[in-house]
Amino acid sequence: MDKQQPTVSVGIMSADQSIRATLNGKFMIWGVLNGQTYRQDRWESSGDILVCVDSEGKVKFDIDGIQPGCWDELYFDPMQDDCSFTLHDVIIGVSFHWRRKEDQTFKGTLKFICEGGKLTAIDVVPVEDYLTSVISSEMSAKASLELLKAHAVISRSWLLAQIQHKPAEKATNDSVMSDLQPDLGNADGEETIKWWDRDDHVNYDVCADDHCQRYQGITRASTPTVEQAIKATWGEVLMHGGQLCDARFSKSCGGVMEEFENCWQDEHHDYLEARRDGEDENDFPNLTREATAEEWILTSPKAFCNTHDPEILSQVLNDYDQETTDFYRWRVEYTQEQLADLIKRRTGVDYGRIRDLQPVARGTSGRLYKMKIVGEKCTRVIGKELAIRYALSETALYSSAFVVERHDIGADGYPAKFVLRGAGWGHGVGLCQIGAAVMGAKGYNYKQILLHYFVGANIEKKY
Repeated sequence: MDKQQPTVSVGIMSADQSIRATLNGKFMIWGVLNGQTYRQDRWESSGDILVCVDSEGKVKFDIDGIQPGCWDELYFDPMQDDCSFTLHDVIIGVSFHWRRKEDQTFKGTLKFICEGGKLTAIDVVPVEDYLTSVISSEMSAKASLELLKAHAVISRSWLLAQIQHKPAEKATNDSVMSDLQPDLGNADGEETIKWWDRDDHVNYDVCADDHCQRYQGITRASTPTVEQAIKATWGEVLMHGGQLCDARFSKSCGGVMEEFENCWQDEHHDYLEARRDGEDENDFPNLTREATAEEWILTSPKAFCNTHDPEILSQVLNDYDQETTDFYRWRVEYTQEQLADLIKRRTGVDYGRIRDLQPVARGTSGRLYKMKIVGEKCTRVIGKELAIRYALSETALYSSAFVVERHDIGADGYPAKFVLRGAGWGHGVGLCQIGAAVMGAKGYNYKQILLHYFVGANIEKKY
C-alpha cells in the first residue's frame, strides 16, 4: 500500500504576550528572519521553554549565539520519533458552552509566528496522525469501528479540501480563534448577515478547535480501534463531480439535515441536501414554513439522532460534551432584563427592551438563518445561523432551530420572560454524529453511513 501522505499545519493557540511549552525529548531549533533561514546543529532544547512577543511583533526566543533572538518564524523539530511537546493553558471550546483551559500534548513540529500582534503556536504533523487525534477528540475513541471509519473519511475529505483551497489572503471575516467581535451600529431596520467559515485562517491550514475540527494531539488517548479505522480508510475521501467534498458534520441535526448555503456562503452543494435522518430519508415536512417548523420543533419525531441510549451517546460525546443532556430537543429561558442585556453585549447593539424575536427565514432543518430582533430602540435582522446562536447565548446556543414563546406580556407589549424551545446541536449540515452512531449500532457499514449524509458522493482513495 502506498502510504505517502501530506502534512497539515494546525493553529493550536494564540496569546497576547507569551506561550509556555514543555519539550518532552530533544528538539532541533531553527528560525526564519527577514526571509533568511538560521540553523545550526548545536541548537537544540528540551524541557520547559517560554516564547514571547517582542515590541516589534516578532517571536522572541534567545538561542545561543544569535542575538537578539527575535524571529519571523521559529521551529522546534523533534529529533526522535518518541518526542512530543506540551502547550500549557490551551483554550478549548472557544465561544461554546464547554469553554475551558487545559494542557495539551502533541507530536510533530512546533512552530511559532506572530499574527495581528499575537503569538500563535502551530503544530505541523502528517495528515493521518492528525486524523487519529481528531477522531479521538471529536468523539469517544471507544466508538464503533464503522462510525470511526466514517468519521475518518469525512475528516480527511474536509481537511484535504481546506489544504487544496487554502486562500491566498485573509478572508473578510475575522478568525473565530478569538471570540466573536460585536458588529457595532444600531441603524433601525438594517440587516446584519455574517458567517464564520473554516477558510478564515491564512497562516496555517486549520485551527484545533470546534471552528474547524477538534484536534488535541495525543492528549485524548487513542485506541486500537481508532488506529484500525485510520488504516482501513487510509487515503480515502468523499468526492462529488470530480471535486473533494466539503464534508461538514455536527453533533445532532435534530431530525432533518440543513443545506450548506443557509449556514455559510450562498453556494449550493448537491451532496449536502435536505434529508430526514432516518430509515425513510425522503419522508420529512417542509420546515422552511413557519407553522410546520414550529410543530416539528415542539414535538419529538422519530430520527436516528433521537436517542437517549447512554452507550450510543458515549461513543460520540467526550466527558465535557456529556455535560449536555438535552440536545435533540432543548429549552432555554430568559427574563426580559437578561435577554436585553445579553443581546446588547453579544451584538454590540443597544436594542433597549426586547419586544420580540421574529423568524424571517428558515432552512431545510428548521434552523433560522435570518431573525428579526424587535427592540425598544431599534429593529434589525441578523443572520446567519451562528450569528443568531452567538447573539442569544453567553457562548453559543445549541442551534438556531428554535421557536420563541413570549410570557407575561405587559400592557405596553413587552414580555417579562422569553422561552426558546429548540432542536438539534450545531449547524446540522452533513454528517450528524449522533445519528451516525445510531446507524453504526444498527449494523450499517461506514460507506452506507457516509452515503446517507452525503447524497450521490463517491468514496475514492487519494493515496
